[in-house]
Amino acid sequence: MFTLAEVASLNDIQPTYRILKPWWDVFMDYLAVVMLMVAIFAGTMQLTKDQVVCLPVLPSPVSSKAHTPPGSTDVPTEVPKMETATNQDQDGRITNDISFGTSAVTPDIPLRATYPHPDSTVPNQEARKEKKDPTGRKTNLDFQQYVFINQMCYHLALPWYSKYFPYLALIHTIILMVSSNFWFKYPKTCSKVEHFVSILGKCFESPWTTKALSETACEDSEENKQRITGAQTLPKHVSTSSDEGSPSASTPMINKTGFKFSAEKPVIEVPSMTILDKKDGEQAKALFEKVRKFRAHVEDSDLIYKLYVVQTVIKTAKFIFILCYTANFVNAISFEHVCKPKVEHLTGYEVFECTHNMAYMLKKLLISYISIICVYGFICLYTLFWLFRIPLKEYSFEKVREESSFSDIPDVKNDFAFLLHMVDQYDQLYSKRFGVFLSEVSENKLREISLNHEWTFEKLRQHVSRNAQDKQELHLFMLSGVPDAVFDLTDLDVLKLELIPEAKIPAKISQMTNLQELHLCHCPAKVEQTAFSFLRDHLRCLHVKFTDVAEIPAWVYLLKNLRELYLIGNLNSENNKMIGLESLRELRHLKILHVKSNLTKVPSNITDVAPHLTKLVIHNDGTKLLVLNSLKKMMNVAELELQNCELERIPHAIFSLSNLQELDLKSNNIRTIEEIISFQHLKRLTCLKLWHNKIVTIPPSITHVKNLESLYFSNNKLESLPVAVFSLPKLRCLDVSYNNISMIPLEIGLLQNLQHLHITGNKVDVLPKQLFKCVKLRTLNLGQNCITSLPEKIGQLSQLTQLELKGNCLDRLPAQLGQCRMLKKSGLVVEDHLFDTLPLEVKEALNQDINVPFANGI
Repeated sequence: MFTLAEVASLNDIQPTYRILKPWWDVFMDYLAVVMLMVAIFAGTMQLTKDQVVCLPVLPSPVSSKAHTPPGSTDVPTEVPKMETATNQDQDGRITNDISFGTSAVTPDIPLRATYPHPDSTVPNQEARKEKKDPTGRKTNLDFQQYVFINQMCYHLALPWYSKYFPYLALIHTIILMVSSNFWFKYPKTCSKVEHFVSILGKCFESPWTTKALSETACEDSEENKQRITGAQTLPKHVSTSSDEGSPSASTPMINKTGFKFSAEKPVIEVPSMTILDKKDGEQAKALFEKVRKFRAHVEDSDLIYKLYVVQTVIKTAKFIFILCYTANFVNAISFEHVCKPKVEHLTGYEVFECTHNMAYMLKKLLISYISIICVYGFICLYTLFWLFRIPLKEYSFEKVREESSFSDIPDVKNDFAFLLHMVDQYDQLYSKRFGVFLSEVSENKLREISLNHEWTFEKLRQHVSRNAQDKQELHLFMLSGVPDAVFDLTDLDVLKLELIPEAKIPAKISQMTNLQELHLCHCPAKVEQTAFSFLRDHLRCLHVKFTDVAEIPAWVYLLKNLRELYLIGNLNSENNKMIGLESLRELRHLKILHVKSNLTKVPSNITDVAPHLTKLVIHNDGTKLLVLNSLKKMMNVAELELQNCELERIPHAIFSLSNLQELDLKSNNIRTIEEIISFQHLKRLTCLKLWHNKIVTIPPSITHVKNLESLYFSNNKLESLPVAVFSLPKLRCLDVSYNNISMIPLEIGLLQNLQHLHITGNKVDVLPKQLFKCVKLRTLNLGQNCITSLPEKIGQLSQLTQLELKGNCLDRLPAQLGQCRMLKKSGLVVEDHLFDTLPLEVKEALNQDINVPFANGI
């Protein structure tokens, strides 16, 4: 068997779930417990005391004498409808044994009748007169027959409801208990409910909730006083109870604020939302993330709502069913019953009168049970009315928005809305506190407070460094926002903000008078009007790195004094159609435009800045740049870089850029440069960079580009250098590294202005003497070749500051290296064993003033 506690456990839930049980569910739970006790009490009584007592129904004496013939004695000599057997007992008397196969028995006939002698009639009559009649009527049944009849009549005469009422009541009650709490037990809803209750409890107790709500107008002044004073002694008129329901959670933060208490109203010395314990702040930020994920998970379905409706409908239907069939059996329970068991062959009687000793008790219990069921049913009907009266799959925080400063709290739907409706039946304060964690304004405010608490002015000052341009630079990476203390660094030159999605630039930036360069890497910063006015007038260089062009802040295109703009991200989207570049026409002072993207054509709207643009850089990610006609309109461009654009030839549009001074076509697929003759029209072209391509030969027509000063052909497939290259009188830098060149032409001596020569990574084995006629050489890189000896004329290069010989087949170095007065050991790239072959005085000369450059740097 089971105990009451075991059955009652079906109605038990986790204590934390009680906030999801409205008053009607709680009331029905108590009613179910009462019904359970009624059922168990009735069952216990029935098992221990329930029984039926039966007596046979005997014919009345008057009716028996009416059939007796005149002159007969009280004891007849013949019994109608009764078989007798004559036997002789030990005393010699003749007795008749009565058989119980007959249907009726004379009431005064004993079980064994002795036939008297005729002569004894008178004495017997006298004796009968002297003896009094018995007070009861004999039934001639023994004990076993009574027991047998009682059991037979219990099952035959008693209504079935009298026997099974306790068990039915128990089964019905268990079904109602299970139905009431099934949504807490069902796996697909139990996990959501458990998660919701856990988050709700943490939100209710979070110190951030108390701080956030303390800023709203709906807070009671006495509650504010209690929060301010914290653990101090309160004035008598101040209530010690908290409407927030979580005084213990709010008190620790209150002690950290700088409030001063006044009897009339609190005087705030420091804003209440400026300090938050770091641990509390991290927990609050984690709660925001949990609430966001839970909302996305629960709002997609309405399973909890449907399950609650179904279980309520089941309880209502159960109530109607119980009430309908139970009401019919109330009158069937009675104390007296007539039993006809059809066992005349065993007892000799056909009809029995029985009494049920539990009848009155069962009837009272049944009436009580019906009364409880009626109350239970009416509550179920009310629950259904509540379920369908208002749309429970929608929940509005309108009231919270009106009472608080968080006007952005969104309305929710489906199971999320239903759970909040259920919580409101317990305490509406829970939903109010929960709404704080649905507000983006609240989350941003929390991040701002935590951020400013962590990143103080002193900490930011430690992160300031000097970059390559000797400017003070601060780089902030993956923060929740921009700390306020940043704008107190008034001497900062460069500010880099990377991966800060909620960056805001306030008016305080106007204090940073030295700020001229700003980097926004995946950081769509928002600026206030005053801050924008400052940036518009003072900002000179802006770097914007983005994933989609929509991430570029709109205010970027209004910076009229901007000189340099660097855009790094995806611009070639069919959806946006390069919207971000259409507004460049407002950048009237823009000089340098750097675009690193995946363009298939040069946008025509770049020409809006063509009149004042002097440098255009397009770095593609390998996407082929097909259309370059827009370049023809950029007549003032002096520097043009088209890198990694999959170009196969030099674009003809370039030949129209009359002011072009430097052209860089690095990392393309250029194989031939026959068009180079057209560069003769570009009178100002001084630098040509065709490195990292697939060029095999340099055409002789290069000699027509007379003004070339720098020529870069490294990382190509050149096998020789044409003589035409050495007819460029102004050439100062020649880079042919990492090709397949095996010989340096003798005409190299004609380059009297050559200062930098790079032949690293080729197959050169001999250095011509004419090379050392280039007396202005300062850099000579000959590494990774097949050179076997270094001529002694190397000493003629008196201005040489860097010499690379590493990776050749040299066995010694000439002592004439000592005549290269500008060459130091730091500029000599050679194996250590070769350096040791130099004379001691040469090595000392090379080692002399080795620390001078470092000293100058310091």
